[in-house]
Amino acid sequence: MNNLIARVISVTSQYQPLAPGRLVATITLSAPPANSHPVYLQGDTGQDVPLVPGEWHIFQRVNLAEIRLKGTAGDKVTVVGGTW
Repeated sequence: MNNLIARVISVTSQYQPLAPGRLVATITLSAPPANSHPVYLQGDTGQDVPLVPGEWHIFQRVNLAEIRLKGTAGDKVTVVGGTW
């Protein structure tokens, strides 16, 4: 692993990418149990895919700029992983 990625991202009611520009990495994306509502990822056909509080997923070699999410203001997601 060349670069560590460790971020806590505050979500908004509008879709936002996990990274502002192209960043290919392997990450664990999680919604903390303290979130009040699900966080929604934008699916490949535009549908909302919920990430409920306490849920986490591993993404292998993905471009973080292409993963977009939204939710309730004040809720967060954590991103931990790295690039090669």
